[in-house]
Amino acid sequence: MKIFITILGFLNGGYMLLDGIYVLIKGKYIGPQKPGPWATLFYKIKIDVFSLGPLFIAFGSLWLFWLYCLWTNQSWAYVLGIITSFLTLWYLPVGTIFSMIIFMILVFAKQKLGFNG
Repeated sequence: MKIFITILGFLNGGYMLLDGIYVLIKGKYIGPQKPGPWATLFYKIKIDVFSLGPLFIAFGSLWLFWLYCLWTNQSWAYVLGIITSFLTLWYLPVGTIFSMIIFMILVFAKQKLGFNG
């Protein structure tokens, strides 16, 4: 279970971090010219999605930091995982799916993951 959520968290966080750096350097995201479905959420509130590189870097770094906390058994890793998963639900489609899976595993397999209380 822990290895599975680590893989998902690393894919989610690593990609967000790389995508954030890439958009800052190249002015576009990795992949197609038009960003994924998540961009629609930001267009609706009049935010230029190509200016969100720092946000992607922050969220990607947060995921990777959470993985460190998870594997070093930090007492607050559970709460940080819940918060991180919740905050990245907007990253449609794959990021949302990964975040939901991690969130559900944290909630329903809390004891199996070694989080007590």
